[in-house]
Amino acid sequence: MIRYLKEGAPAEALAAADKKTRQTVEAILEDIETRGDEAVREYSRKFDKWDPPQFRLGQAEIDAAIAEVPAQAIEDIRVAREQVKRFAEAQRASMQDLEIETLPGVVLGHRHVPMDSVGCYVPGGKYPLIASALMSIVTAKVAGVRRVAAAAPPHGGRPNPYVIAAMTMAGADEIYAFGGVQAMAALAIGTQDIAPVDMLVGAGNAFVAEAKRQLFGRVGIDLLAGPTETLVIADDSCDAQTCATDLLGQAEHGPTSPAAMITDSEELARATLVEIEKQLETLPTAEVARQAWADYGQIIVCDSREEMLQVADELAYEHVQVMTRHDDWFLENMRNYGSLFIGHETNVAYGDKVIGTNHTLPTKRAARYTGGLWVGKYLKTITHQRVKPQATAILGEYCSRICAMEGFAGHKAQADLRVARYGNQRDPAVAEAMAADPAPAGKPVYKPI
Repeated sequence: MIRYLKEGAPAEALAAADKKTRQTVEAILEDIETRGDEAVREYSRKFDKWDPPQFRLGQAEIDAAIAEVPAQAIEDIRVAREQVKRFAEAQRASMQDLEIETLPGVVLGHRHVPMDSVGCYVPGGKYPLIASALMSIVTAKVAGVRRVAAAAPPHGGRPNPYVIAAMTMAGADEIYAFGGVQAMAALAIGTQDIAPVDMLVGAGNAFVAEAKRQLFGRVGIDLLAGPTETLVIADDSCDAQTCATDLLGQAEHGPTSPAAMITDSEELARATLVEIEKQLETLPTAEVARQAWADYGQIIVCDSREEMLQVADELAYEHVQVMTRHDDWFLENMRNYGSLFIGHETNVAYGDKVIGTNHTLPTKRAARYTGGLWVGKYLKTITHQRVKPQATAILGEYCSRICAMEGFAGHKAQADLRVARYGNQRDPAVAEAMAADPAPAGKPVYKPI
């Protein structure tokens, strides 16, 4: 039996908040589309108290910012960058162009082609998320994106030097100091001073996520990555201190960040509730984490690992930590998650900062149908085909008949033209292959990137 020791805010309250967010974002996007740079500047003053001569940082400003960053911090960012780059390069190498002759004289293929331009949003209103710059920009560059425009809100009244250093080291072509909906709109719609991009990527708060949702179609997006979610799956091989630490470690992201725990040990569940309150007494970010835990925290007790799996896949959370005696069983059977952290020795913070997998991941149950940001998100898999004379007449006959069934006279004419023009070059082997059930497939020819 599945039972809740703690539940979050009711669905009705969350829906009302979502509605208000949608309306706010819609109005801002419409205003920016109408008034351009003037509106962007106005919202920057209103929300970020930031009104520089220009939002794009010049080289002198970038150099000055990086000069403030200690050498050890530069080295730490470099190590994290190399981890992200190494994994992204391995992912890219796994994606190969191909061609295959499916029938004699019929060649089909695909190519993986990078986007021309991408806007990478780096959250930073409450915390300057250095690692987010690496996750989005490094991966885009490994994919082969020509123009990467990176944006982050000011932090403490100015561009954050650590974020600027990370953006630069990651390979950003343009760096902008603005945030929120106004940054997403400026990058996607374009202004007098900013050329629009083809795709928006990166996580953000509820307003940033909603802006991406409303801008989708005008530009591509990676996924809807809103406030951070974390799920801990634990049995009595784990301890309350670890569970509480890992739940609060993600709840501190923001007051709307869900943190949930699923366990088959009621004793561990109750001990974790006590431990969370204890840790909130000393956690420096307790003000934020406490609100997130109060409004969005859940503890769910199940009778079996099968029930735990059922609940976890229904929640489809962004980050999932598995700390049980049967970690590999969950790895083999879980289907809906953004990223899985297996075993007591790992944790979500590793994924967020330095381990190399991408931390821009699906939220709000989007893990049911998509994974997170990776090098493939920046690539368009586009197909091509070529047909030799001896095959086109036979292929055309099949096409002509299907077009007639559907009533597409113009389509039928295209096929009939090839049948008439190349009919004298028909190859009986093609006709035999097409009539076979199933049709014999050729061997794919993979082309190295």
